[in-house]
Amino acid sequence: MNKRDYYEILNVDRDASEEDIKKSYRKSAMKYHPDKNPGDKDAEDKFKEASEAYEVLRDKDKRQIYDQYGHEGLKGTGFNGFQGFNDIFSSFGDIFEDFFGFGGGTSGRNRPRKGKDLRYDTELTLEEAYSGKEENISFQKLVSCEICEGSGVTPGSDIKRCGTCQGSGSVINSQGFFRIKTTCPTCNGQGNIITKPCHECRGGGKVRTKKEINLKIPPGVDNGSQLRLRGEGEHGEHGGPPGDLFIVIHVKEHSLFSREGDNLFCEIPISFVQAALGDRINIPVIGQEGQKELKIPQGTQPGDVITLSGQGMPSLNRKQKGDLFIKLNVRIPKKINNRQREILEEFAKSEESKTSNIIGKIFGAA
Repeated sequence: MNKRDYYEILNVDRDASEEDIKKSYRKSAMKYHPDKNPGDKDAEDKFKEASEAYEVLRDKDKRQIYDQYGHEGLKGTGFNGFQGFNDIFSSFGDIFEDFFGFGGGTSGRNRPRKGKDLRYDTELTLEEAYSGKEENISFQKLVSCEICEGSGVTPGSDIKRCGTCQGSGSVINSQGFFRIKTTCPTCNGQGNIITKPCHECRGGGKVRTKKEINLKIPPGVDNGSQLRLRGEGEHGEHGGPPGDLFIVIHVKEHSLFSREGDNLFCEIPISFVQAALGDRINIPVIGQEGQKELKIPQGTQPGDVITLSGQGMPSLNRKQKGDLFIKLNVRIPKKINNRQREILEEFAKSEESKTSNIIGKIFGAA
């Protein structure tokens, strides 16, 4: 089943601002939210569809990949949409509270929240992008404090209910006919006051730690590709799932080859003698072979392109490789010796009659 265009789903232009995208998603989410449409399968599907579109278009990197490569490009990042409502609510819970004043079916301060996603940038050569790479990486992330088990409270001490909001985490202020609900300023929306914060995390419930993992980058990644490592982000809150780690790939420019998708391009200089008579030369290629024999046809013209099928980059989504396109640049020598001049003059004389005939035909036809 083909997926609909994300911009069409949210009814926004392709150059829409982040605020316009958020407003449009808010409108769709309010209309199709499952709490407002119990048992309506069509509304559920539209809610999931709008949420998936918003997840991509609100993220600068995902949006750039989608704009360039569409849905297929997102597969290379590991993004396959949401598995269910829990994924949506854990990702957008704060937004839903802003929209409606409730979350994903478990309103209030203790709703499970997904941990923050993290980003790690790594740089590869074109050769490494071709063959893939395995490396150990390290990064910092927040994890639940082991001392207080993420509660932020010194073990054995009590938590007091906030007297300002009476444990609700929010306060309501009346202004004329309007009643405005805001986060409680005393407990910052937690509903409780920690009298004895944990000495390890200072009441935050999380500590920063260094994490090391073995990263396997598959062959064929391109500049801007993203790999998603699920669960390697920061720990969630109130039993929520951990975030994900996104590996952003940066491929260095190559001195000989340029790349477009899975295809490679290069320019090779040849002499005018090779162009006229034809030749066989070895040229460098990316991969284990290191070089490949190239047959230059007799009578090659400047700028002619030869295609070597299957000598491009591996494809992330298909079990095949792109092609290598070789542009031939014919070099004319700036200096020649006497013997070379004699040979060329003899060749020129043999060509005079042919050239005259061609010119005569051209002007005669005119």
